[in-house]
Amino acid sequence: MPLRVLVVDDEPPIRRFLRTSLTAQGYEVAEAADGGAALEEVRRRPPDVLVLDLGLPGLDGLEVIRRLRDGGASLPVIVLSSRADEAGKVEALDLGADDYVTKPFGMDELLARIRAALRHRLQRQGERPLFRGGALAVDLVRRIVTVQGAEVKLSPREYDLLRLLVAHAGKVLTHRFILKEVWGADTDVQYLRIYIRQLRQKIEPDPERPHHILTETGVGYRLRAPD
Repeated sequence: MPLRVLVVDDEPPIRRFLRTSLTAQGYEVAEAADGGAALEEVRRRPPDVLVLDLGLPGLDGLEVIRRLRDGGASLPVIVLSSRADEAGKVEALDLGADDYVTKPFGMDELLARIRAALRHRLQRQGERPLFRGGALAVDLVRRIVTVQGAEVKLSPREYDLLRLLVAHAGKVLTHRFILKEVWGADTDVQYLRIYIRQLRQKIEPDPERPHHILTETGVGYRLRAPD
């Protein structure tokens, strides 16, 4: 059975473009032009992935995400946003969106985001105790981190930060979400930047050009998902 993608956008040309492109890649595509129709389609036949525009008439994309997550829906949500709507992207991620693509976007980028979101969902369902990504390995049971087979010593806070990134590998985590999960409250984001820099010094081949912990400018961070 092909994976089913629900595309929610109020612009017919974008829906048509996405339907054609995704169908060519082997996906089954459903469409909705507004938030209410999207929620009804999810209830009627849950998709594997939701591609959701934020600027919808009536029920906007943020409210759609809020209602889905409040209702317990765990399907991956990839947000389509305008280049200027940074605050909207951050709020969508905090509400439970898995990723975002900024308009105008390339189809290759969107396809990569869809694949990453699906991998993250499978990893979350499998609760794998061992993460491997390139030279980096994290044993969540024994709390051991290695790079190229050599153990790396982390402080408790550094380990908590890395463990959170591993648990959501491939997903964008906002500054606010990370601070709340690791520090327990909204703390100065500068603390987070310091610890990210320290982690990169310990696990990255070149901390100035990070391979594992990627910066999403103005939004947060993402741990590269395993291939």
